[in-house]
Amino acid sequence: MWSGLGALFSTRCDQEIRTALSNLAVRFLEARFPMNGVKRLGQAAEVMLGLDIQGLTSSAAGRAHTQCRDYQGGVLTGDLCEDLCVAGELVYERCLYYERGKKVLQADWRGRPVILKSKKEAFSSFQPLSLLEEAAVEEGHGFPEAELLLLVAGEVKSALGLELANSSLGPLWPGQRGPGWHGQVASLWALVQQEEFLYLSLLHGQSHHVLPVLGSCGHFYAVELLAAGSPHLHTLFPLGEAVGARGGQAWAVGSIALSFLDMVQHFDHDFSHRLHLCDVKPENFAIRSDFTVVAIDVDMAFFEPKMREILEQNCTGDEDCNFFDCFSKCDLRANKCGAQRVNSNLQVICDKIFRHWFSSPLEGSGISFQQQRQLQEAVQECADPRGPAVPRTAAPGIFWKLQSLLQTTLRELQAAEP
Repeated sequence: MWSGLGALFSTRCDQEIRTALSNLAVRFLEARFPMNGVKRLGQAAEVMLGLDIQGLTSSAAGRAHTQCRDYQGGVLTGDLCEDLCVAGELVYERCLYYERGKKVLQADWRGRPVILKSKKEAFSSFQPLSLLEEAAVEEGHGFPEAELLLLVAGEVKSALGLELANSSLGPLWPGQRGPGWHGQVASLWALVQQEEFLYLSLLHGQSHHVLPVLGSCGHFYAVELLAAGSPHLHTLFPLGEAVGARGGQAWAVGSIALSFLDMVQHFDHDFSHRLHLCDVKPENFAIRSDFTVVAIDVDMAFFEPKMREILEQNCTGDEDCNFFDCFSKCDLRANKCGAQRVNSNLQVICDKIFRHWFSSPLEGSGISFQQQRQLQEAVQECADPRGPAVPRTAAPGIFWKLQSLLQTTLRELQAAEP
């Protein structure tokens, strides 16, 4: 049963797998656990820890076994736990990222490719909920739900800077009390300590530019797998069959650019607070088959209240007020950065995405030279409204100018079709 597992692990998490176990160690595992137990252990290790079973140490095997044992004991739960620990329907494929405890894994869930994420490796690494520790109670009784609501709302306020009404916490709520309720609350508490999970859960159903959470088990949550962008791709995003379809590469790039503009408008105006993107790079976005742009990594996204809190730091010059792609200005009289961001999501996207596409002519695209020149100039104006040395918010009209030029570009491509 072990011979086929090695093929699953073409990519390994560097800090997880140092050396392969000897045949003696494998036989030890086989002898220690019944066959169905070994199968469940392997599945749990593969998904929750990202481990090749042939590269497990005994302590790592124990952690994997503990994860599913804790599920079966009611310590943690989630709608993916049964498929992970019992049914074998959630199968690890490879590790995509592992640094400082954060894990991003690719898995197969009932034939569907998914991504599993957690900010920390182990469930026990998260701060436990004090109410659960203090209340030694029977199932169905315990602390008032109002206290839990306050704690969850406080965590949201601390992480995102948002004041939420109780009615807004619906996507996070563990459900009715009953068997397993304490495990649900403990799992919820591990999840709400992860900012990205909070963003995706609270924006669920409100934005087609972010990924919906598909499910969770303990501290891991699953999202849809989409092919991320890459700076090494000429088009930044994998286009697949789109290149040979209507309008070819130029049509695809123009459509993706329009979707980026739609996302900018959406994040700026459609929530109670503006959502700032402070780490804009192709790897943090993906595109669907209809060219819709999706933000697949929102670890560095912040609503306005949190953004102001982050920016308002001590400074001796403007360079001290740059938080990744989000810039502020230094008040030299107070030696304090301003709380107001001076650049915008649109500017950064123009600089880091659109420049790559539109700084040179799109060869063989059927777009007129005049149209390409206007688009190039508009992108330059958007990225550097006063030049790179003096950050300044782009003029409000540049958004509509870019949108109009891109729409005209697509019409030209359509008209040029045979």
